[in-house]
Amino acid sequence: MSPDLSVSSKASNRPLRTATVRLAGGLGVGAVLFFLLMPTLLVIPMSLNKTAYIELPPRGLTLQWYLDYLADPDWRAATIFSLKIALATAVAATVTGTLASLAIVRGNLPGRNALKALAIAPMIVPHVVFGVALYLVFSPIGLTGNFSGFLIAHCVLSIPYVVITVTAALERFDPALERAALSCGATRTRAFFSVVLPSIAPAVAVAAVFAFLASFDEATVAFFISDTGGKTISRKMFEDIDFNLTPVVAAVSTLMVAVSLLLMGSVELLKGRRET
Repeated sequence: MSPDLSVSSKASNRPLRTATVRLAGGLGVGAVLFFLLMPTLLVIPMSLNKTAYIELPPRGLTLQWYLDYLADPDWRAATIFSLKIALATAVAATVTGTLASLAIVRGNLPGRNALKALAIAPMIVPHVVFGVALYLVFSPIGLTGNFSGFLIAHCVLSIPYVVITVTAALERFDPALERAALSCGATRTRAFFSVVLPSIAPAVAVAAVFAFLASFDEATVAFFISDTGGKTISRKMFEDIDFNLTPVVAAVSTLMVAVSLLLMGSVELLKGRRET
């Protein structure tokens, strides 16, 4: 075979190999996504089952378990309690995390890296260890099972998401814009609120959504610091799984997934606007 024919044969086989690699990669990614999403998707038909127990496939479709969830005062109380904590956590963690990000990126601090490591440390510490520590600290001073205790705990867990998100936005911000505002006579405070904050506002909003979700979906720490006087929706779900497992739990799980998807969709929308 001549060299020209050999080169031509190799060139003609190259698109076939590329297509094979892409197909194999696509099948691998699809298998991973299927493995990750299938348990969550199976909850949806479970929540619509007519029978009063969990089974697949469902023997009929009904919305009765969603109505039972809305009518149950214990479920309503746990949901309202979780929403209050999550909203307060989103506000407090976003403000605190944004201030910490400003100190990390723009502060002339000798230990900025140490401050950043400290701010994101709760993401590294196992939540079980953190929950035990909080219980030992909160129990003697009466902070278990109440709003203040949950707010403190969830803020600590949520601040890392805010710090990572806002710090990245501040590092991308062009300081020349702020210097231009200062040269026009604006004070540092006015320059921050007029120039810096609008530029990083999408990142701050994304961070607030992450903080809300980190609080609303949190289950491990809630297991340690809840009591009969105050429990989150995740703790209520654990109790029903142990003592009263019905499709209501699946219905609540489906609603929580829907809320998470809605908020994550808003995050992607904000990211798209920030990039444009």
